[in-house]
Amino acid sequence: MIKVGSNKTILGASGVTISGCGLTLSGSKNVIIRNLSFSGWDDDAINVESGSTNVWIDHNSFTNGYDGAVDIKRASDFITVSWNRVYNHGKSMLLGHSDGNGSQDTGHLRVTYHHNYFDGSGTRHPRVRFGNPVHVFNNYYRDNEYGVASTMDAGVLVEGNYFENVDEPTLVGYADSDPGTLVQRNNYFVGSGSPESAGSVASIPYSYSVDSASGVKSTVVNGAGAGKISV
Repeated sequence: MIKVGSNKTILGASGVTISGCGLTLSGSKNVIIRNLSFSGWDDDAINVESGSTNVWIDHNSFTNGYDGAVDIKRASDFITVSWNRVYNHGKSMLLGHSDGNGSQDTGHLRVTYHHNYFDGSGTRHPRVRFGNPVHVFNNYYRDNEYGVASTMDAGVLVEGNYFENVDEPTLVGYADSDPGTLVQRNNYFVGSGSPESAGSVASIPYSYSVDSASGVKSTVVNGAGAGKISV
């Protein structure tokens, strides 16, 4: 894993690929990671941990790695994951690494996921522990085992997403983890299972607008991933 310190922007030129390894942020602040393709990583592609804050992960592509594409844990906070594509990969995005880390994570792990393309990836889009609020909006899910899972008292707002052929679009509780809360609203479902929801979620602390869910597929397919922005 390549360590990324504070106050850094990593911006990939056209066609840049990081293969066989990944980036790790530990206690890092004010970091931007954009327009990179990751493949074949042997740990995580991007690991954000140990109180890292104010991080933007945008317009990257992830394929055929070992563990998480973007994993966020250990009291990291105020992070946006936007316009990324995950394909030919199983474990996408974990938020909170273990059920036993509540003392450190509670009150943190506030993350926004928007306009990401989960393109046939298996699970964890995201799988959440403890974070509240976690905001998941305007993402496109295609051919996934499950979409979003809220566990261990997390609070997740899932809105304006497009789910296509997703077995379980949203889950309250997962595997051996206790349930969290999840509010799902204004999502669009095609050939997918029934979403689960329960409880309420803390207020989203910023103003935002949500695209109509029915148009999200086209918008995200055309815009997500590396190579879709000018650098």
